[in-house]
Amino acid sequence: MPLNKSALSRVLALSASVALCGCNAIVMKPHGDIAQQQAQLIVTSTLLMLLIIVPVIALTLFFAFRYRQSNTEATYAPDWDHSTRLELVIWGAPLLIIIALGAITWISTHKLDPFRPLDRIAADKPLPADVRPLEVYAVSMDWKWLFIYPEQGIATINELAAPVDRPIHFRFTSTTVMNTFYVPALAGMIYTMPGMETQLHAVINKAGVYDGMSAQYSGAGFSDMRFKFHGVSEEEFARWVATNKAGGGALTRAEVLQLEQPSTKEPIRRYASVEPGLWSAIVDRCVDGRKMCASQMMAIDAAGGAGKGGVAGTLRSAWRDAEGVQRERVVVAGLCTPTNPLGLPIETGAETAATPKN
Repeated sequence: MPLNKSALSRVLALSASVALCGCNAIVMKPHGDIAQQQAQLIVTSTLLMLLIIVPVIALTLFFAFRYRQSNTEATYAPDWDHSTRLELVIWGAPLLIIIALGAITWISTHKLDPFRPLDRIAADKPLPADVRPLEVYAVSMDWKWLFIYPEQGIATINELAAPVDRPIHFRFTSTTVMNTFYVPALAGMIYTMPGMETQLHAVINKAGVYDGMSAQYSGAGFSDMRFKFHGVSEEEFARWVATNKAGGGALTRAEVLQLEQPSTKEPIRRYASVEPGLWSAIVDRCVDGRKMCASQMMAIDAAGGAGKGGVAGTLRSAWRDAEGVQRERVVVAGLCTPTNPLGLPIETGAETAATPKN
């Protein structure tokens, strides 16, 4: 027997309620000061826009009812075409809202710039003068997250931790396509791009375990590109670092090249040590040591270039795509320098710019 409209409405309302029960309100009630300011910005902007939207909707319904055809008492003025006072209200009110939104946007764009260091821990907690931010390097891969702690000398896969009320300075890059780092409880989304570095300054103000994810589709394993962010005390963070040092391996260039291969549902991995210069090599796109780093190329171009290259200046390197098919790519091999007169392939991935031989 088909449902009537009343029963169908109840079913739809119940379904929506059940679905909403699983929603997490962390986006609008986060536990990081930056995320809280961003949530407040959303609320303020919405309320300002409702100052126009609500009266417009209300007046639309009022006019439809007041001037309906059956209401013979309504004023009938077919020749009316202008009212200065009405025009001032119609155009003045939205203009004031736009000016207010523009001012808020300009101020918040500078205040919440992810590259800007924090000037406070929370609304009621100024930033202590002797506090140093926790440095974290984050790399998006297919389809996993690599986190490097340069000061602690450790690294992890798909796990992130930071002390409560301590500023965090993130630096992001990617080994593959553009991606997005997002911990709703901490701060807004930040893009990661291969060959480039983006930054984020943030802080977590409440201990807990929070969801982190990739917020931009990046291929088959995108749905499982998630991690846990642990907000802990300074003592717990020290124990967490010690646990990584005790139970981890070594993060080397060879290990990063292996991690770059597409994989899904990667378990948490820990690394007790990180090879020096690895972060710069990842950003410079020269982890394998078989091609010139991007910074070297840019330095050469800035100095006027090195002339037209030939076949001898390239090298074929094998790689596998997401389907596991063996392919080849052509990469720059090396240039003649005082320390490399034969122009042999660069095996060390040096971070300093090469000087062309005259």
